[in-house]
Amino acid sequence: MPEGDPVYILGAGGHAKVVASTLLAAGYRGAGFFDDDAGKWGQTVLGLPVLGDLRQALCIEGGMAAVIGIGNNKRRREIATTYTNIKWLSIIHPRAYVHPTVRLGRGTVILAGAVIQPDARIGEHCIVNTLASVDHDCNIGAFVHIAPGAHLAGNVLVGEGVLIGLGSSVIPHVSIGARTVIGAGSAVVGDLPPDVTATGVPARIVTIRQHA
Repeated sequence: MPEGDPVYILGAGGHAKVVASTLLAAGYRGAGFFDDDAGKWGQTVLGLPVLGDLRQALCIEGGMAAVIGIGNNKRRREIATTYTNIKWLSIIHPRAYVHPTVRLGRGTVILAGAVIQPDARIGEHCIVNTLASVDHDCNIGAFVHIAPGAHLAGNVLVGEGVLIGLGSSVIPHVSIGARTVIGAGSAVVGDLPPDVTATGVPARIVTIRQHA
C-alpha cells in the first residue's frame, strides 16, 4: 500500500470521481477535492470533501501531493504549468496491467482495466482510461487522453495533447500530431498532422483548427 501524505484531487466533476475511485483502490489516502465551481464547495464525492477553489491548493504549507481529475487536455496542461509547487503523483488502478518496462510521466492516471504493454512511454499528466490499451513501444506525449475502450497497436507515436476518442483504434507505426482529436469509434490507418479532428473508418480529417 502506498505511504506518505494524503493526496488531493484538482477538479471535482465526473472524471475526478473516477480518479478518486482509482486513488482509493490503489491504497492512497484521499484528502479531498479542489474545484472552481462554488456550487460544489462543502459537498462530498465518494466520501471526500470538496474543499474550495484551485487557488486554495497553493495555500497548503510545503506544497501537497495531488493528481488532476480533469479530462480536458488543455485544462490539465494549464493547471500543471500553473501550480508548480505540487508533488504530482502517477496513479495506477490495481486492476490495470502495466508492464514493468513501461515509463510513466508524473501526474498520469491509468484506470481500471487498462493495459500498457512492454517499453511503452507515457508522458506527464496523461489519462489511459477504462479498458483502453497501449501496445508495445508506443510513445505517448504529455497531456494525452486515451478514452475508454480505445486501442493503440504497437509503435504508435502520439503528440502532446491528443484525444483518442471512445472506442477508437490505431494501427501500428502511425504518427498522430499534437492536439489532434480522434472521434469516437474511428479507425486511424495513416499518419495525421497536428491540430485536426479526424473521424470515421478509416479516419479522415474533418476539421483543421488554429493552434492557440
